[in-house]
This record gives sequence, C-alpha cells and structure tokens, in this order.
Amino acid sequence: MNALDLVKLSPLMERTSGRAEVIVALIDGPVLMENADQWSANIRHAISKVPAVCARAESAACMHGTFVAGVLAARRGSGAVSICPGCTLLIHPIFAETDARNGAMPSASPDALSEAIVSSIDAGARVLNLSVGLTDSGKGENRLLQALDYAAARGVIPIVAAGNQATVGSSAITHHRWVVPVAACDGGGRPVEETNLGGSIARNGFRAPGVDIPSLAPDGTNRQFRGTSAAAPFVTGAVALLWSEFPGARAEQVRLALASGYGGRTANVVPPLLNAWAAYETLTRIAARS
Repeated sequence: MNALDLVKLSPLMERTSGRAEVIVALIDGPVLMENADQWSANIRHAISKVPAVCARAESAACMHGTFVAGVLAARRGSGAVSICPGCTLLIHPIFAETDARNGAMPSASPDALSEAIVSSIDAGARVLNLSVGLTDSGKGENRLLQALDYAAARGVIPIVAAGNQATVGSSAITHHRWVVPVAACDGGGRPVEETNLGGSIARNGFRAPGVDIPSLAPDGTNRQFRGTSAAAPFVTGAVALLWSEFPGARAEQVRLALASGYGGRTANVVPPLLNAWAAYETLTRIAARS
C-alpha cells in the first residue's frame, strides 16, 4: 500500500499543502538544496552553532537532514513525499558533519538538543521534528526535560523518532509525557525489525511508514530511506496540516484528535497506526461545537 494511503494522509494533503503561518522546526542535520526548484519557498534557517547549509554533501548529517527536510518541504511533484510544503520549515541543525561511510548515524548532546528546542519555540515553531540520537545520554537530561516541559507549556508538539536499536524501553526523550514518539512500520503497517518499541512509545506515540520512503538527496536526486527518522515526519507533517486547517485548535485538541479512532490505548509496547484523516474528522467535530 502507498505510504501516504496507509496512514490516511492522502485526503488531507488533497485539501491543503499547509499554511506559511504554521512553522515546523527541523532539528536535525544541515540541508543542501542543490536544485532550488525542488524545494518550497517557505524555508528559513535558524541561528545555530552548526551551519544550516551542508559543507560536505557526503556527510551523514547532510544526507539525514536533507532527506527529512524533503519529506516535509520538497515541492510536490519533486519525487519526495512532500507532505506540507506550504508550511514554513525552520531548519535548526545540531548534527556535526561526519563521513557517512563510517556507518555512524549523526547524533547530538542533550544540551545541544535542549538549546535547539527552546530556540525553535522562541522563533515561533508550533511543531518540532526530532529525528535524533543522543550522545552522553546520562548528562544534560534534566535540561532536556525542562526544554520539553517548556514545549508543553507553550503548546508546541515535539514529534520524536523512537530510534532504530530494536530495543524495548524508553529514552530520555521518548518517556516525556508531552512527546509524541514515532515507531517505523512496513507497507502493511507491521513494525519493522529495527524500530524501538516500549510502554511510553505505545502510550503516547504512533506507527508510521518507515520503509523505502522517497525523498531528496543532497545532490538533488531521489533516494529512498528507512527507519524511524523516515517515519517521524509523517506524523509531523500530519500535525502541520491539521493546524493549517484548524489554526485555532489547541495543542491538546490536536493530540486528542491524533489519538481518535483507536478505542483507547493498549497496554502493550506497539503504538497504533497513524490515521491522519480520522484526526481531521475529529477536529472538524470539535470546531463545529465551538
């Protein structure tokens, strides 16, 4: 099944490509837009310690950031998923560029992530996409939790990749009550072998497509990617489109709408499959009662 159809994003994308007033922060690697015609015009660069534009197109950070950006903000018809190109994408890089050939995925410290979360919120972001791995996981956790508390207080929704270590449990990010973790699934909706799962992921998160997801590479070609980093922007894009259609909705209402249609969360470690259209219908009913 088509990845967008699997999570019922297609009908929502037919209604809207998003509104520029909805700012999505991409806290990830730098992004290289080799062909400007492939990208939305609504892209901003945050002031950060890591350059917003790639210096090395072959680096893991550049490829990762460019790929996730393409899922969200590539122009429709570019060959990427292109969920919400009408929204504003705020690129806030935190990954240093290293050689992709060493096999290491990009990562950042909790302090760097905390700073990026707060800075992005202060810049007006309503949704945060965090497809990140953490270094020094035992250090800086309190500051990270405070940054996520700040997101909750400001009504900003953090969407977080659950990780690809094939573990059952939670991390400093995914166990926070306000975070929406995303596990990766295949074309039939089944969790992929490498995705992390766990109680907090099942309680607060969703499954989304994470196999053979098309996006843009730094050289402007189309590539496919997999894992929870590929899955997270499906939920991020859905939230951005929902807020574009219902700009007055509160964050709590958007989160409630996302969880609609499942008959309650189960006690196991596997989260429900995202259903973006059910969320749209729920917000339509809420708006009609207002």
